Amino acid sequence: MQLSRRSLLKATAVSGAAITLSGGLSATASPSKAAAAPANNYANGTGDWLVGLGLADITGAPAGQGMMGFAQEDQIAHGIRQRYLARAVIFVDKNTNAPLVHVTVDTCAFFANEMDELLSRLQKTYGGRYSKKNVIVTATHNHNSCGGTSRDLAYVLAAKGHQENSFRCEVDGVLEAIARAHKNIAPAQLYLGRSELYNASKNRSISAFNLNPEHDKREMPGGIDPRVWVLRIKRGTKDVGVMTWFATHGTSLTDNNTLVSPDNKGLAAYIWEHDEMGVDYMTTKDPFVAAFIQTNSGDMTPNLWLRKLHPSGPTSDNVLNNAIIAKRQYDACHKAWANAVPLRGSGIATSHRYVDFAHEVVPGKYTVDGKQWRTVPTVMGASGAASSEEDNYESVVYPYIREGNKSPLTKFWDWDRKNQLLDADWDYQSPKLNFLPLGYLPVKGWNPQELPLTIFRLGELVFVCGALEYTIVSGLRCRRLVSKRLGVPMENVIFQGYTNSYCQYCVTPEEYMAMQYEAGECQFGRETLGAHLKHYDAMCDELLGRGKPYKSTTNRAYKANMWIPSWLPAVPADTLPKGKKYGDVLLPPPATVKRGAKLDVDFQATHLNNKLYRGSTYHEVQKLVGGKWVRIADDFHYDTILDWRRPDGSKTESITRVTWNVPKNQPTGTYRIVLRGDAKNESGKLTHWQGKTKSFKVV
Repeated sequence: MQLSRRSLLKATAVSGAAITLSGGLSATASPSKAAAAPANNYANGTGDWLVGLGLADITGAPAGQGMMGFAQEDQIAHGIRQRYLARAVIFVDKNTNAPLVHVTVDTCAFFANEMDELLSRLQKTYGGRYSKKNVIVTATHNHNSCGGTSRDLAYVLAAKGHQENSFRCEVDGVLEAIARAHKNIAPAQLYLGRSELYNASKNRSISAFNLNPEHDKREMPGGIDPRVWVLRIKRGTKDVGVMTWFATHGTSLTDNNTLVSPDNKGLAAYIWEHDEMGVDYMTTKDPFVAAFIQTNSGDMTPNLWLRKLHPSGPTSDNVLNNAIIAKRQYDACHKAWANAVPLRGSGIATSHRYVDFAHEVVPGKYTVDGKQWRTVPTVMGASGAASSEEDNYESVVYPYIREGNKSPLTKFWDWDRKNQLLDADWDYQSPKLNFLPLGYLPVKGWNPQELPLTIFRLGELVFVCGALEYTIVSGLRCRRLVSKRLGVPMENVIFQGYTNSYCQYCVTPEEYMAMQYEAGECQFGRETLGAHLKHYDAMCDELLGRGKPYKSTTNRAYKANMWIPSWLPAVPADTLPKGKKYGDVLLPPPATVKRGAKLDVDFQATHLNNKLYRGSTYHEVQKLVGGKWVRIADDFHYDTILDWRRPDGSKTESITRVTWNVPKNQPTGTYRIVLRGDAKNESGKLTHWQGKTKSFKVV
């Protein structure tokens, strides 16, 4: 993900060093005795594990607000391609009753303030059963989600501040997904499958990758991580869910997209849930859940042609590319799912802590040169400001600043670090051309300086989790260390980034020297990875019962920036052109529509943000069945698009277009399009309305 470059370029005041944040040890193998147990009776059914599954809509404001991922001020949402979801899976150890909550959110990131709000509300509902010790929320890094959900200034500038409406939708939806999973905990069996996928990712920084040692590069054929892991979840003979891990970025739709939507992983989940398993996202209480989860995808792009500032591949159509990359992931994961074998081992164990990455001393045993290093407060490099040129159509600093730009003072900073004359922070950022000192800006840094790390074990599997975007070799080195320390085969250690918070990238020290985009955004300095290895090593000690308690308090750093408002103008009261009413059909459908055709229908409408309809839908495609109108498509469906706009010259009128790309296999019959919304008057009162087209035939 890119920071808000255009807005950050306007930043001026630079002040003292970033605050030292707080954290806490979280190593657990069993819940508190006072923890509330699920209401379910576990005695019913059979299975080696207890598992609950749930999903929920987390789509935020779809009109007139900035999107999250590319951090471009002009990428303003104006509709919905598809709603995006949270997918929760709760595992419970039958022997100890210890739970583990794993949630996959189809957003760019799940920020510290969102995590804190979630944990606070879980505490109120479930007591100490679900806490920071055993709740994992990981993002697919979808670059088409709603912006403004963070409380860190760097991540809300492009969205014009914190947007409470989208923030609430995401947290409420995650809480709802967990609640649904909690209610259906039941005996289940777990199966582990593996496969490989070679045509859904490319290394967008191959020059940096090539600086790694040969023994690392041999693990990554062609500069990619092809590994696919699948956890198949069954209750008796019934499949109820699947969790998959594979590394590729959520940037298929690119920065040209202005429709809120999943990217390739969310679409892959939709293919499995909806197309294969028949999930209706608006009515199914206990649906099949398919979570497509990120691993170490920091340098992995789905735009396979690697064209600079023209992201494309395997075709020149980004929407088609999204579908192709999604289907390739689905196919590879389905292959692993079909060949899955029973998961061996039992039990759940976790180790969790917050680490002050701005002030870590890294011993020589974890550094590339064998000497002591330290990390420093966050700084965006010039090459980070240049953006990932393979995934963006626009770079606001191109061609003046490019990937690969390095500091002209590199030799001096390296000399100073070696000789300890100044021991300046810049010594540890070299060869970065320091561009924006985010960790030094008031108030107490513009992005997180303290981040959570987690290792959890589920039977024979071990998951190593971090909050950054990790290149494939940085993830490999973390897996290798944990594998060795815990005595677990490498193939059973899965790395998972984008977890429980977010603050840019982690690259290997060798990759750092190339100063590609990822290194420019490796903001804590050259030995960011070494700091991770140091703590993962200590966390392995905890899991082995040998570690000393890690002394830190809970993460509250983001509250220093709770003052951040929204400076987006309020949505004005809705108005109508003379002679019109809300719901009027402005562009009607023809009498007949052929299968495979595209149908556009325009309605006189209101601002979509008046009511967000989370868990519901603005529009429906309905079919006449037995004299009754039956919903067959809605906001969640891939075949329809909701496109909102202001007509020329108006700041208060709205037109919403519903597009239906009629499937080639759509049953013939009588159909209509329905749109609903809510009109806001000057006092803020909402009045519901609904519009319907005349019926038409699909032939």
